[in-house]
Amino acid sequence: MRIHIATDHAGLDFSTHLQEHLAAAGHEVVDHGPSSYDPLDDYPAFCINAAKAVIADQQAGVEALGVVFGGSGNGEAIAANKVTGARAALVWNHSTAVLARQHNDANVISIGARQHTVEEATGFIDAFIAEPFSLEERHVRRIAQLAEFEATGDIAGKNVDH
Repeated sequence: MRIHIATDHAGLDFSTHLQEHLAAAGHEVVDHGPSSYDPLDDYPAFCINAAKAVIADQQAGVEALGVVFGGSGNGEAIAANKVTGARAALVWNHSTAVLARQHNDANVISIGARQHTVEEATGFIDAFIAEPFSLEERHVRRIAQLAEFEATGDIAGKNVDH
């Protein structure tokens, strides 16, 4: 599987470790930055580029997921979710990593590098990658509603305020 990674300065050490770990597990890892430590760097472009690459790969039939991280993971998830088709979930434990894939078919996860040890984060990412989407009708329906809103600004028959 191709795994797209992005971070900010807070996650740079995680990034190095995770790239090595994921490559050793047989994944193709694409690093979207940063390439060096800058305490004043701006994460949005890095995370947006990773999410855009995940979507482009998936649309091309390439099995791909993304992992973005920073101090808390919040801003990184928000940035990734600005990309049409991205479903980025903030993950803070094993269960949220599994459920992100199982129920939400998340294609990107975000992790707070200052909130977890490298070992914890690695476990979350491994669980996320290993878990398939359940394909349960209720989850498929909900994801379709999100995609409809993303494309049209409405969800037909669901009383979205205008």
